[in-house]
Amino acid sequence: MSLGDTYLTVLGWIGSDPDFREIRQTPQTTFRLGSTPRQFDKTLNGYVDKPTTWFTVQCWRGLARNAFESIKIGQPVIVTGRLRTHEWTDDSGEQHSRVILEAFTLGHDLSRGTTTFAKNAPRAEAVPFAPTELTPAGATAAPYPPDEFSTTPLPLSAERPAAEAA
Repeated sequence: MSLGDTYLTVLGWIGSDPDFREIRQTPQTTFRLGSTPRQFDKTLNGYVDKPTTWFTVQCWRGLARNAFESIKIGQPVIVTGRLRTHEWTDDSGEQHSRVILEAFTLGHDLSRGTTTFAKNAPRAEAVPFAPTELTPAGATAAPYPPDEFSTTPLPLSAERPAAEAA
């Protein structure tokens, strides 16, 4: 995190098909995100939509690949990231700029539906492990840290086991 950067979290809907590219061998996915606030109107005795704010969202590296394979136009998502200003000069010498939301995290909004999660396989391009004198004996490197929780499936039924019921 840097001082002076603007971080925000946006709840919205995917407004365009995700566009996947590799820029200098770095994966990037870009899509549009629309966020429409709703407000209760007493005169109408109901909710009304306020103007939609549109964001261009950029995802990089692993997030870019996962986003491209996971999100579709029209799906509700939550995006957290930092605002960046992209400036350029066109062929006629005119200055342009646009604000981009550079995503750190992205996920489906589970208050609006369900989703299924699949963990990525370990990265093949893992950095080689070079032990130092501070490394404990027998330690090895892994591209990801070990799982924090067991992967034993939990029963999801409403029934209680007989031992608990007694």
